[in-house]
Amino acid sequence: MQFMCLIYSTEGTGPQPGTPEFGPFMKGYQDFTQKVKDEGKLVAGDALQAVSTATTVTVRDGKTETMDGPFAETKEQLGGYYLLDCADLDEALKYAALIPTADYGRIEVRPIVVWDN
Repeated sequence: MQFMCLIYSTEGTGPQPGTPEFGPFMKGYQDFTQKVKDEGKLVAGDALQAVSTATTVTVRDGKTETMDGPFAETKEQLGGYYLLDCADLDEALKYAALIPTADYGRIEVRPIVVWDN
């Protein structure tokens, strides 16, 4: 079963580039990524660019509109994701707790819908 682990945090919280804490923080991500690869759990994963690069698209009455920035107006922003193949929710939650941003933000874990064709 696949689970999406969505990584949320408030921009500017947690270790920042140029600080002594940033290297170990990024090493934590490298180690986690290697762990889920080695254990055959990683389907995909990546970081996103800053929320300032986001564009939101809506279509209303056939008219496409774009808005700079994310749709949600909250302090916590989606910063990246991992798509994991786990036996069940409990296993996915175990892995989500190992994602370094869990210490500074939140990790939302959601099962992927499997469409029968």
